[in-house]
This record gives sequence, C-alpha cells and structure tokens, in this order.
Amino acid sequence: MSPPRLRSRGATSLSFALALLAGAAGAQPALAPPPAAAPPAAPTPGARVLSQTGFDPQHTRFSFELRTRWGQKVEGQFPRYDGEVSVLADGRHQVRIRLATGAVVVGDSERYTRMARGDRFFAAERYPYIEFLSEPHPADLARTGGALRGRLTLHGISRMETFVLAPGVCAHPGEDCDAIAHGSVSRDDYALDGWQFALGDRVRFTMQVRLISTQNKPSPPRTPPPRPLETVPARPER
Repeated sequence: MSPPRLRSRGATSLSFALALLAGAAGAQPALAPPPAAAPPAAPTPGARVLSQTGFDPQHTRFSFELRTRWGQKVEGQFPRYDGEVSVLADGRHQVRIRLATGAVVVGDSERYTRMARGDRFFAAERYPYIEFLSEPHPADLARTGGALRGRLTLHGISRMETFVLAPGVCAHPGEDCDAIAHGSVSRDDYALDGWQFALGDRVRFTMQVRLISTQNKPSPPRTPPPRPLETVPARPER
C-alpha cells in the first residue's frame, strides 16, 4: 500500500503538525492484533429475510479520508470487515456493513496507524466496530444510483446518515461490477475531537462493494434417469 498522498503545497507545515501529533502520542508498543469478530447485527425488526449475500474480498474496499487544515489529504483503509446484502420478503434490499477499527491502516506508517486506532481518534479498544445498517430500499438502487440512508454507529454514537450510490456501469452492479457509494460525516457529531488544530471536521467514507458470485459454483450432480426395463422375449413352449 502506498503512503498517504500529500500535495507539495504546505507539506512542511503538515510534516510539522504530524510530528507534534506523534510526539503527543508518545512511545507505544507494537500494533495489537485486530479484535475478534462479534456477532452480526440483526436486520430491520419485523422484516422477513429471504436470502443474504456476503462481500467478495477480492473486489470490496472500504476507505476513508480527511483533510488537514492546510488542504492535504490523509487516507486510510479498513481491511477487516463483514456484512451482507439481505433480500427482504417484499423485494426490497438492506445493507449491513461492519468495519473493524482495530485493523484500520493509514498508508504504510505504523505511527499514523497507531494514532488512528488510539484513544484520540477511533478508540478501537473501546469502540471496536463502525457499523452501518441501511433502511430497506428498492432492489434497483445500485443500478439507478441515489441516496442510501441508514443508521451509522461510530465511536459509540448512532445517527442517521445518507450515503450516495453512484449509478451502475453494468446491468447488475454489485455482481458484474462494483457498487460504489460515498458520504461524509462530521467528526463533531461523533465526538472524534482529537487533533482539531491539524485535521478538518469532515471524514469522507468510500464503499466499493462486490457481492460473492454464485455463478461459478458447481452445480449439484444430476441424478441420471432410471434405465428402462429390458423386455426379455418369451421362449416358445415345447
């Protein structure tokens, strides 16, 4: 993974600010292993689920970015996640996504990764997951694009947020091509108040999702039809 992308303008100021942050973080032990998975959240109460499909790890990516006070971009990713798309009995779909904050990475820097996981930002030990549970929505939303509204739980606080799905570029987005959604939230809304002098208020999330394909699964063996009984000609009587 490449390091955080920084524009040249104001790079000296940014490096100085990050150095201050690193000094404030102090000496820390090596990065702890990611937390174990917790039980998944339930779908909307009262909704009958007909089927659920998980995410394809080869194509699915969850990332975030912030801007510094000097306009530079700091990017990170959530390599550990789970979730699924549920098909409800009324034909609508519902998306559940859960991201492990204890596995978040910022570029290839252990120092910045440790800071992102630490108490002054995602506080992974106290709040090990970021979770999003969408409201039920029409099945063709991934194709047409539009608002994906749902409840986001971050840093122990739950709020309704809206992400925007980009219109699909194939007939079946999420299956034959990626379904991509963007959205930003306010750090103040979720008490993510660390390093306000260096980092802006908005956190932009990007969700690039592909569902596990069922097209390449082997078909169950077919039972051969029964062979017809052979007719044995009767022997002539003597």
